Formats: sequence, structure tokens, C-alpha cells
Amino acid sequence: MSLIELSDIHFAYPGLDPVLDGASMRLAPGERLSIVGPNGAGKSTLLKIIMGLLVPTSGEISAFGQIRTEEADFHDLRRRIGFVFQDADDQLFCPTVAEDVAFGPLNLGKSKHEALSIVDDVLSRLGLMHLRDRVTHKLSGGEKRLVTLATVLAMEPEVLILDEPTNALDPDNYARLVDILSSLDQSILLVSHDPEFRTSIAPTGYRLESCKLTRF
Repeated sequence: MSLIELSDIHFAYPGLDPVLDGASMRLAPGERLSIVGPNGAGKSTLLKIIMGLLVPTSGEISAFGQIRTEEADFHDLRRRIGFVFQDADDQLFCPTVAEDVAFGPLNLGKSKHEALSIVDDVLSRLGLMHLRDRVTHKLSGGEKRLVTLATVLAMEPEVLILDEPTNALDPDNYARLVDILSSLDQSILLVSHDPEFRTSIAPTGYRLESCKLTRF
């Protein structure tokens, strides 16, 4: 069974040429795949369609063995797929790092004590405990990027979707991110302009060009 499968997806922004014109792909359990293509090809659009943040004109989205069409179909999916946005500021909105990481578990019904235990566990595993009580908006771009990943991992997702995760990373945080992702068990769908990073994390995948996906 595929974890995620897109079949014949079509999409266009209002008044513009198609971005996707019959795009199909699948992510199997244990797979780590990259999506590559020119700037503006629609890679981020594709990820948002998977998450139900954009609605395709036509085509079928299946995740975890279930067809997803209505907004309600994506609520469960968003608990099971961790999506790291291209801009960390789109995901971090609490006063401190600990509160940001605890937000997801609290929303899943964990008690405050359970959520704080998850915070300490995730930050310890990622080597980020030194950021625990820091004010989120005062972090560097690279620190925000790693904290965003921590907020996603606190939800214990089955799949990670990463949109340009190396943006704003200095060499030390870049190396830390590679180590973190290499140690994880989750299937990964990665969009990255960095060929060295793709080689480390997800060397095979799909090329998005001329509105279609081809496997490489």
C-alpha cells in the first residue's frame, strides 16, 4: 500500500497557465523521495495539494489507503504527515520554543505534563535543549528551521514532507539537520534545490517539469 498516491492531478491558479497537468506519483512505506524541477515549476504547490491546502481541478489524492476529497478528509492526514514549510515563520507563533513544540501534542489531547515531557524528549533527541526557553522570534533563521522540525516531530508523524529545509542554515545547523533526518525512521518527501543535501537524504524521486512528474 502506498502512503501517498497522486493520480492525474491537474491544477492552475486563477487566470494563469496550468501548474500541474496530469501529475502522478506515489510514496511507499520506508521510501525517501526528492521532488526536483526548475523554480516556479510547482513543487511547493504539489506539496500543498497533498496536504489539502490547495484543491486540484481534477485528479485523485489517496493517503494511507483512503481517497481524500473533502476538507474533513485531510484532518486525519495532517496529524499523520508532518509538513515543514519553506518559511519557518509561517509555523512558529508561540512566545517560546517549548510552547511552540508543545502546541501540537496539546492539540492532540495530551495533558500539559505529557506535552512538556514530549518537548524535552524531542529537543533532547535533536540536540536543541539549549533553545528550550528561548523567545522564538529572537532565534536565528537556522535555529528557527530546526525548531520547526521539532514542532513537527513532536506530533509523531508517519511521513515527513520538507519544503526547502536547508534555507537559512549555517554549516553547523546544516550538518545537524542532515544528522537528524538520517536518524529518523519516517518516510520523507523532500523538495530541495541543494543536490548535496538531496544525495544525503533522498537521492531518488521525481522531476517536475512541463506540468508533469517523471521518476528518476
